[in-house]
Amino acid sequence: MLPSPFDTLDVNSLSHLRCAQGDHVFRQGDPTKGIFFVKSGNVCLTRVTESGNAVTIHNARADDMFAEASMYSNHYHCDAVCVAPSEVVRVSKQAIQLRQREDATFSEAITKRLAMQVQDYRQLLTLHAVKSANERVLLAVAVGKLTGSVTQFASQVGLTREACYRALRELSDQGLLIKTGRGRYAPAPQKEDRRP
Repeated sequence: MLPSPFDTLDVNSLSHLRCAQGDHVFRQGDPTKGIFFVKSGNVCLTRVTESGNAVTIHNARADDMFAEASMYSNHYHCDAVCVAPSEVVRVSKQAIQLRQREDATFSEAITKRLAMQVQDYRQLLTLHAVKSANERVLLAVAVGKLTGSVTQFASQVGLTREACYRALRELSDQGLLIKTGRGRYAPAPQKEDRRP
C-alpha cells in the first residue's frame, strides 16, 4: 500500500521491482519513467560530479519516496543503487501528471508531501552545520532522525559510523541520552528546575 495520495492511483500505473544488493533502480542520464517508493530495503542515490567523485545525495529507506525531481525532468540526475536486497515500487510519471491536471485535491496533497520533504531536508542541512559530533547527534536524536540502524543514522547526519557510536556512548554516559535498546536511544527527560 502506497501513502496518500498515491494510493488512489490505478494499480496499472505501478511497477513492482525486486532488486538484489548492487542492482541499479536507474542510472544517471536514464530517461525518467516515474517516482519511486521503497517498500523494503535501502536505496542510495549517488551523483557523480564532473571530477568523477561520487556524492551521496539521499539514502532512501522503507516508506521513503525518491526521484521526485523526475516529475519535471527528462532524465534522472543520479544513480539509484540498492545497498541491500530491496523491493521498490515505481509510480508512472504520466499517471501522476495526468491525475494532477484532473484532480486539484490530489495535486494539493502531492504539493503538501513535497513541502514536508523540503522541511525535512532543511532540518538535515541545519544538523550538518553543527560542528560538534556530540551536539549534532543529540539534536538529531531529539528531532527523531534515529529511526533505522546507527549506520544509516550516521550517514544521514554526515558522520562516520565510529564517530556516531562514540557520540552516542558519550551522550549516554553524560545522561543526555538514554539507551532504550540495541541501537536505540532517546533524549533523557529534562530535570525540573526546583529553584524558588
